[in-house]
Parts: sequence; structure tokens; C-alpha cells
Amino acid sequence: MSNLVLHRIRIVLAIALGIPFIMIGVEHFLRPAPFDAIVPAYLGFPRFWTLASGITEVLLGIGIMLPPCRRLAALCLAVFLMCVYPANLNMWLNDIPFNGHVLSHKAHLLRLFIQLLLICLALWLADWRKGSTRKAAVITNED
Repeated sequence: MSNLVLHRIRIVLAIALGIPFIMIGVEHFLRPAPFDAIVPAYLGFPRFWTLASGITEVLLGIGIMLPPCRRLAALCLAVFLMCVYPANLNMWLNDIPFNGHVLSHKAHLLRLFIQLLLICLALWLADWRKGSTRKAAVITNED
């Protein structure tokens, strides 16, 4: 696949990922109660975490759609997705309903798979392997 085709795919996927993250982030402010309910008790202050994650989702959603910010935003998004998974796990282990529905075991497995897929997609959008290759090349040239 040519670099131009990959570049265009990255643009489309960044927009396709950014828009839902912005929408879900805004939802944290419009209807925070379902998000508050899944915050693990050990974190305390559920509303704080709901609003903090909401603004983070909005900012990262915007960031991955903007080419100058995409790499950093996508790397941060991958880390963010790992950091918020404990809320999903809390919902799973404690059968906490979300929007009035308790998800089945299969639905939680699907949600985990999607989370992993989103992390991989964010890393691909960040082109993270390219950065590590450049670093390795610089180190080997100095020897």
C-alpha cells in the first residue's frame, strides 16, 4: 500500500474515531450519572472522574483529528483507554447497570475486545513504531 493511501486511511480513521470520542465525552457532562456509577469505589469522587474523563475524551477526540496534534493525541488516547478500563471492569465484576442495562458476560468480553482494538488503532494512528525505529537508527549510527 502506498504512503498516500495509508495517509488517507489515517485521516479517515482519525475522524471516524475522533467524532465518537467527542460525543461520548460531551455525554459525560450531559448525563453523568451512568458514568459516575461505574467509577471504582477506591478512586472516590465519582463525579470528578466522570467530568475529568469527559473533558479528556473531548480533547483527545479533537486532537486525533488535527494532523499536527494527531501523534501525541493518539498516544495519549491509547494510555487513556488503558487507564479507564478499570471502570469497565468494575461494571463487569459488580454487575453495575449502564443506562439501565446489565451487560452479559459475552457483551463485556466484546467490550474488552473493542477496547483492545481501540488501543491498537490509537497506536497505529500515532505511528508509534516509526518513532521507535528512528530512535534505534540514531543509536546504532552513533556506535
